Amino acid sequence: MKRTRYDEVCEDLVNRPRRWLVTGVAGFIGSALLERLLDLGQTVVGVDNFLTGHKKNLENVLAIHPDERLQFRFIEGDLREASVANEAMKDVDIVLHQAALGSVPRSLKDPIATHQHNVDAFLNVLVAAKEANVGRVVYASSSSVYGDHPALPKHEDKIGRPLSPYAVTKRVDEIYAQVFHDAYGQQNIGLRYFNVFGRRQDPNGQYAAVIPRWISALLEGKPIVIFGDGTSSRDFCYVDNIVQANLLAGTAESEKVTGTVYNCGCNGRTNLKELFAMIRDDLAKDVPEIANAEPTFEPPRAGDIPHSQASIDKITEALGYVPTHQVAEGMAETVDWFAQRIRRKK
Repeated sequence: MKRTRYDEVCEDLVNRPRRWLVTGVAGFIGSALLERLLDLGQTVVGVDNFLTGHKKNLENVLAIHPDERLQFRFIEGDLREASVANEAMKDVDIVLHQAALGSVPRSLKDPIATHQHNVDAFLNVLVAAKEANVGRVVYASSSSVYGDHPALPKHEDKIGRPLSPYAVTKRVDEIYAQVFHDAYGQQNIGLRYFNVFGRRQDPNGQYAAVIPRWISALLEGKPIVIFGDGTSSRDFCYVDNIVQANLLAGTAESEKVTGTVYNCGCNGRTNLKELFAMIRDDLAKDVPEIANAEPTFEPPRAGDIPHSQASIDKITEALGYVPTHQVAEGMAETVDWFAQRIRRKK
């Protein structure tokens, strides 16, 4: 198999460990980053306020890496407080900023909280990183910034009007990062995530993501609801691809790749009816009684875009990003992870 840029980065990190700050470390993306960084022998500082993250995610990762517990320092705190950001930033080489209040519907219900957690907290992170002379800040943006722009696939330089307060906050983050790059020389890189899924994603709560929610509902015999007619489509991206993109962005040697944003997806599209069938069929291998399950349909939700697909030419060329998992491969691993844990509870 051809050696990739990611292979080279991982080898270099083993040989030359860094000190990383992962914000939102108890979330499913943050915990996946922690898992991989500890696997590579890195020192990690993690911050979380447990608003949407979970202590069980940290416990799960540390159970995988019991010998690396001393290389992980956890700070329970809220990044809306500048003192928390300042404390977390001490002696850090690279920041991976994942902390955010996600969900388009939640942002429509409570735009003020979304702004505070996504913009005010991010500004504290940027200022703290600048004052601590941190080498690189990689931050999570979102495909929601493309708004009503109709073109597919989505290219980084063509965005439309945002359709939700959540999308606004992610666009504001990008603007702040650009200004800090231009005004202060800060090495910032934004990653526009496209519908990330994977292990440890929360299946519970009003704003739970669709994939873990459907897995849980199918295994528990509950109905599945699709908003719209099921033809809306997304570029679903497995979390290990997101981990790769963060490590590539955090370690890229050239400063020329900073001060910009990159799509992070797979350049594919799966509609919701196809997604449902994929999850059901994967689960039915172990639970044959759900093989004939069918979803119900309800009106579309406000703020949702009809289709999304990432052009990944820019991130591939600049950072060497090559997805290791397409949606079917990632889904099989995700379904297996959740199914094992749900069966253990029974």
